[in-house]
Amino acid sequence: MSEQDQRPSALADAPNDQSTQEDAAPAKKSPLKNPRVRIILLLIVAAILVFGGLWFARYQTRGKYLQSTNDAYVQADAVVVSSRISGYVERVLVVENQRVKAGQPLLQIDARDYRAQAEQAQAQIDVAAANAEGVRAQIREQGAAIDQARAQLAAAQSALTFARSEVARYTPLAATGAETRERLSQLRDQARQAEAQVATARAGLDAAQRRVGTLRTQIAQAQSQGRAAQAQLAAANVNATSSILRASRDGRVGDKTVQPGQLVQPGVRLMSIVPDQQLYVEANFKETQIGLMRVGQPVTVKVDALDGVEIHGRIESFSPGTGAQFSLLPPQNATGNFTKIVQRIPVRIAIDLGPTARKLILPGMSVDVEVDTIAAKGQREAIEREQKAHNAARRK
Repeated sequence: MSEQDQRPSALADAPNDQSTQEDAAPAKKSPLKNPRVRIILLLIVAAILVFGGLWFARYQTRGKYLQSTNDAYVQADAVVVSSRISGYVERVLVVENQRVKAGQPLLQIDARDYRAQAEQAQAQIDVAAANAEGVRAQIREQGAAIDQARAQLAAAQSALTFARSEVARYTPLAATGAETRERLSQLRDQARQAEAQVATARAGLDAAQRRVGTLRTQIAQAQSQGRAAQAQLAAANVNATSSILRASRDGRVGDKTVQPGQLVQPGVRLMSIVPDQQLYVEANFKETQIGLMRVGQPVTVKVDALDGVEIHGRIESFSPGTGAQFSLLPPQNATGNFTKIVQRIPVRIAIDLGPTARKLILPGMSVDVEVDTIAAKGQREAIEREQKAHNAARRK
């Protein structure tokens, strides 16, 4: 056979040889049949189960009693500085961000008008005192007039007694004819005149005595005017003293808007004093989180500005209402369609800060707060039992 005849035969047999080689190749094994892989997978599953069990056990014993929120901020009870009087600012004695002590002067308002009011009130006091003293002098003079009126009354009474005795002596004489009836008539007329003089003297004494009461009323009036002037003086002095505004507590000056020469009005904010040494945290927890929260429970605070630093504190108090309740426009759910929204309760937290941290942490900073409520873990059941007993007592 020729060479050309053998080639097609070889080419024809080539595919059969390839299929034979593929059939002869060993089948690919599954990784799960590898003992080492199975051991690794079993270890992984076991680790997951162990860690899952530990996590579940920790959550049941402690984790579910930890309540946290990032809706929390550092706060301080800042004092708004405002004037109680109106006037032009003479001097501003502090600068922005300056640290001040309680009682330190902050600014001075022109007090000349109030000093003039004080001097005017003092003059009114002096006038009232002079008026009272003048009336007292009149009372002393009136005492002499009263003595004179008493003497005149005594003289008139003596003259009346004499006139009556003469009438009594001459009446029997005139009856016997020893004295004329004309003489008796004269004596009787003198007696009536003496009686009139006694009445006049008694009225004069009474008027003199009543005059003393009138003068004493004038003294009381002058004293009342003096007390009114003293009140005006005290008010003017308070206003003059209030022309110097002082810091009511230690802190730092912030939000200063006042400048020398500015006209200020009572109650207008001029600056604020921030007591940066008395900081606290206000955390707004959901109403579903505060069921086991109690005053005094420990708190862990993390400040965003100090990554990784934990600050310890405790719950100091709870707000008497939700944040929405004290908003500018409280919600009125009865006026339209109602959508239930979980409310938040402001919780005040006292924090323990070291000297260095106290310099860095400022009011308004954001923090994360975590409260450990495990100390009250039996309170929910106790409340439930108490309410059941109360309901049973009401049904009876």
